[in-house]
Amino acid sequence: MIDSGCTATWRPSTYIRHQLNRSILDYLFITNADQDHMSDLKGLEEAGVFVSTLVRNPTYTGQEMAQIKALSGPLTRDAHWYVTACGEFNQTVTEPFDAYMGGITAKWFFNPYPQFVKTNDLSLVVFIQFAGFKILFPGDLEGPGWRALLADPAFRLELMTTNVLVASHHGRQSGFCEDVFNYCTPDAVVISDKPIVHDTQRTPDYRQVVRDEGVIVRTTGKRRHVLTTRRDGSITFRACADGYFIDTECAG
Repeated sequence: MIDSGCTATWRPSTYIRHQLNRSILDYLFITNADQDHMSDLKGLEEAGVFVSTLVRNPTYTGQEMAQIKALSGPLTRDAHWYVTACGEFNQTVTEPFDAYMGGITAKWFFNPYPQFVKTNDLSLVVFIQFAGFKILFPGDLEGPGWRALLADPAFRLELMTTNVLVASHHGRQSGFCEDVFNYCTPDAVVISDKPIVHDTQRTPDYRQVVRDEGVIVRTTGKRRHVLTTRRDGSITFRACADGYFIDTECAG
């Protein structure tokens, strides 16, 4: 699972425990240490879901992150879970992700603390790949963080073969870095965010950086370049050996 955000009507802890009938979450990636990315961490514990492996930016300690978070106010229950986990999940992984996920592989990158101190630019940036499909989850990375990672040739190489970009910082302007698209021309961009209530939620024109042909959404038959949870509801990607398919909850 990548992040553990929840809504008023859906919680990953409930889905895992009661729909998947599982009590173990093998791998949990936390891309960003802000509440919207981890709002059901305590819920996992309360539902009896045990996290085997936590993947995060390893350059800060739990105490250091607690100090960063405390600048914005008291820590939530989920933040307490996370900063405690930063100190507890520190053993060598006995079941590496790439060897135990049936062909799914992951590569991740991060900026170092204390060179960066903002939680957004300390985001864990995760590439997930299966067969010929690769999707990028950049957390809430902002311009300075993007540009620092772009100095790494390995990061630029991963960008070149990315099919789908989940827009950083929920598609906000602060998460858009034009330099990224010198190396990455995705088939589509996904923006995940709640309904617009603030001007800061207005998004840049991601259409201009997507391949001209875009993608076909299987449930609607429409050709799309930018998908959003506001318009499309839940968005499902199904990857197989000969390509990938997109299904959406709404007509879009």
